[in-house]
Amino acid sequence: MSFSRVTGNPTPEVRTVTAWHEALNAGDVVRLVELSHPDVEVGGPRGTGHGAQLLREWADRANIHLEPGRIFQKADTVVVEQQAEWHTAGAGGSDAGQEVASIFVVRDGLVASVVRYPGIDEALQAADLHAPHERGPD
Repeated sequence: MSFSRVTGNPTPEVRTVTAWHEALNAGDVVRLVELSHPDVEVGGPRGTGHGAQLLREWADRANIHLEPGRIFQKADTVVVEQQAEWHTAGAGGSDAGQEVASIFVVRDGLVASVVRYPGIDEALQAADLHAPHERGPD
């Protein structure tokens, strides 16, 4: 999976979400926080919280790589199908990949919310998005 499917002129929201993934996967927590609202909502299987400090702690603790796949968008809401890999500290390896999906809400050029779901179907349902909202090559 990769963002290579979105070419041409992606929307500002998709560009923000792309940059967010790049920062996360590079381990650039400073850039990740810069791309996020100071009171960013961060959610997943362990619950939901708010704030840049929580995002920092999550990025450091989770040690996750999210490889983006299909993208769906309506207005400020972007759903991304992702291949997730968690890198285990000290083991020099990573856990087996797992397909997940995240809903991003982008406001004023910043990620205001990112909530992870077990799969694309759950994320699309939660965001009220459907197949016609898939972003293809522009």
